[in-house]
This record gives sequence, structure tokens and C-alpha cells, in this order.
Amino acid sequence: MEVIHTPVLPEETIKYLAPKKANELMIDATVGEGGHSFAFLSRFDDLKTICIDADPKILEIAKKRLKPFGRRVQFYSGWSHDFFAEYPGTYKRPDIILMDLGVSLYHYEKSGRGFSFRIDEKPDMRIDTTVGIGAAELIRRLSEKDLADLLYKYGGERYSRRIARAICGESAGINSSVLLAEIVERSVPPAYRHGPQHPATKTFQALRIAVNGELSRLEDLLHSAFRVLEIGGRFGVISFHSLEDKIVKNFFRERNRDCICSQQVPICKCGGQRELTILTKKGVSPGEEEIQKNPSSRSARFRVAEKILDEAGS
Repeated sequence: MEVIHTPVLPEETIKYLAPKKANELMIDATVGEGGHSFAFLSRFDDLKTICIDADPKILEIAKKRLKPFGRRVQFYSGWSHDFFAEYPGTYKRPDIILMDLGVSLYHYEKSGRGFSFRIDEKPDMRIDTTVGIGAAELIRRLSEKDLADLLYKYGGERYSRRIARAICGESAGINSSVLLAEIVERSVPPAYRHGPQHPATKTFQALRIAVNGELSRLEDLLHSAFRVLEIGGRFGVISFHSLEDKIVKNFFRERNRDCICSQQVPICKCGGQRELTILTKKGVSPGEEEIQKNPSSRSARFRVAEKILDEAGS
């Protein structure tokens, strides 16, 4: 079995999410190749985990990697927000929830789905290929304006209109990730082509976010996961771009205050109570040593909160 992905912030996740008592249950909501779960299970002998992933192929890798831990590990194949939304009442409420929102290196190098512009594959970019449409089909269906808006919204791409015009001008369609990257590269100014980041990076990010519904799923995921978390439990989320991090930060911040009334309301009428305590005020980022060893970790931001009260209506 070949494992190619290095989990980010391994020591930091253990520091903030380490079990407080015996026989705790941890849910690894985006297990990937199982790196974080392997570290926790190796360190804490009586910890139990439920490992979730929407990609059945990468979940098989995690199963093989975590097989030595036997019955301490259970697996769920599917999207995490569905798992938490349908959380069985017969299950123990989790004490720890970890979400690593990054895309595994496996998907870029081994999946064959066009996540990378360095490997010539059909641009699909779906985590779960049984649902929705891939990036090539999405491009084919979108108008030039809608594609430009998507690249700007999800990728922050300042040359979105130039790029969309060039992509939509490819009459034969785009069935190659390398061709897509070349079209992007040709459509932007020379200075942008030779910057510190490949000029197609933001375009590929935007398409991946769109075909997987990453941001819309994240809203549901945070709500449903927090609902089932045990009071006193810890909730950790690792994000990799500002759009994700903003959603996570706002989710924690809203539940870290007593009153949720609008600022236009002079007197509190909601009767709200604080539901969590934020343990990482500004989020935790990898240090220089980790970035040197694992450059893909450089944009990671880890936020952690401890639940102190169930959501109203839970």
C-alpha cells in the first residue's frame, strides 16, 4: 500500500484535540488516506474513531492503513454532512470531531481525475464521481459570463473575464487538464504567467470548489456536526483557502457570543446563550519547518472550539 499524502499540522491537532478521558470517540470527517487518524490511534490506546470520506477509492486506502487498529475504527463511505445529518441515536455522541478540508495529494497525483494541471487527464475534479458533473462538462454548459463569475467568486481570479473568454472560445471542447492550463496561461498578461504561482491555479481551484459544492456543503456540515458533538467536546477544522476559513471563523464566532440579535436591535430579545468557547483565537498555522518539509501545508489554518451548550432545538 502506497501512502503519498502528508497530513498537515499533526502535532497541533493532537495538542488541541487530545482525549481528556478514557474511551473517547473521535470522528475524522474527511479521513483521506488516514494520516490524522493513524496519528491519534497510535498515540491514544483506548480512543475509537469513525472515519468518513466521500471518495470510496481513497477510503479503501485508509481502511488498509488503519487495519492494525481493528475494531477501534469504523468507516463510512459518503459525504460527512449526510453522515452527521442522519447520525444514529444508538451511537455515542462524539467527543472529538476533526475536519481537514484540503484535497489529498492522492487526488492530484493518483486519482486520474484532472485535479492537477501538471498531469494530462480529463478535467473531472469530482471527489465522488457517482454524483453531479465534472469540470469539463461544467465548462461546456456555462456561458462565458457565468464562467467568469465562477472563477472570480471561488478562485478570486482577477483575470476571470479574459480566461473565461479564452476557454469558451475553444470550440472543440476541453478534455485535457494540460490544455485547460495552457489556455489559461495564454490568456493572461506575461507578468502574471511568470509569478510565484502557476496562472491556472485559481482557475482549477474555482472549478474544483464548484463541481464538489465545497462551500455549500461546508455550511451544512458545520451545523450538523456541531449538533451531534458531545458537550465538552472539541471541534477542529483545517481549511486551506480564505473562503472556507471565513465560513469556519464566522460559525465559531456566532456561537461564541450570548446575544445573536441584529446590531440594530437596542435590547436583546433572543435570550441566547454562548454555545462554544474558541480555543484558537486567530487560528493556528504551520511553522516554517513544516512548510519546508510539506510545502502544500503553507496555506493551512486550524481553528478549534470546545462545545459548552447544545444548539437550541437540538
